[in-house]
Amino acid sequence: MLNDIPKQFLCIDGIPILMRTINVFRNYNKNIRIIIVLPSDQQNQWNELCKKYNFNETHSIVSGGNTRFYSVKNGLNQINDDNCLIAVHDAVRPLVSIDVIGKAFSCAEKNGTAIPFIKINDSLRIIENDLSKPIDRNKIIAVQTPQCFNGKLLKKAYEQDFDESFTDDATVVECKGNKIFLVEGNLENIKITTPFDLLLAEKMLTSIKKN
Repeated sequence: MLNDIPKQFLCIDGIPILMRTINVFRNYNKNIRIIIVLPSDQQNQWNELCKKYNFNETHSIVSGGNTRFYSVKNGLNQINDDNCLIAVHDAVRPLVSIDVIGKAFSCAEKNGTAIPFIKINDSLRIIENDLSKPIDRNKIIAVQTPQCFNGKLLKKAYEQDFDESFTDDATVVECKGNKIFLVEGNLENIKITTPFDLLLAEKMLTSIKKN
C-alpha cells in the first residue's frame, strides 16, 4: 500500500475502511456478532481510531496468527455455539453489498457452505515451461468474501493441521470433503490492497452514494 498506516485503517471518504466494513454487516443485521482479528501491535491504534471517530458498534478483538489460517482459527475459538452461521470476511472489502451477505448466509443455512464469486471478463493465459497458452475464462471465477459456513462444519475443518494449499476458508473446508456452494458476488466488492484499489474504491463509493 506504500503507507505506514495499516490498510484497514486507511480512510475512504473520511471513514476508516474497517469501520465501513463493519457497518455493512451491521446494516444487514443489527444483532450480528462481530469479531475482529488484528495483529496485537495494531489493537491500540484501532482503539484510538474508535475514540476519534466515535465508533461505538459493539465488537470483540482477537489477536491474529502468523497466517490467515491461524488468524481465522483464533477468531473461531471465541465462538462457543456450534449451532450458528459464521461468515469470514476480509476487513478491506468495505463495498460488499448487503444483498451478497444475505445470499451467502441463506445459501450456507441451506447447504452448509457458501462463497461469493464473480465471472472473469479478461482473456486469460497460463505460463508453463516458459510458454503461455490460453485458458477458457468461462471455467474460471474470482472468489470473494464473506465466505459463510455452518458453524460446526467450519470449526471442525479448522481442527486439521495447516497446509500451504489453504488460501481461504473454502479450501480448508473443502479439504475435509465438503462441497463448496457458490453465490453471485458484486463487482464493487474489491479487496483493497494497493493505492490503485484505494482510488478505485473511492470512485465507486462516490458513485454508489449518488445512486
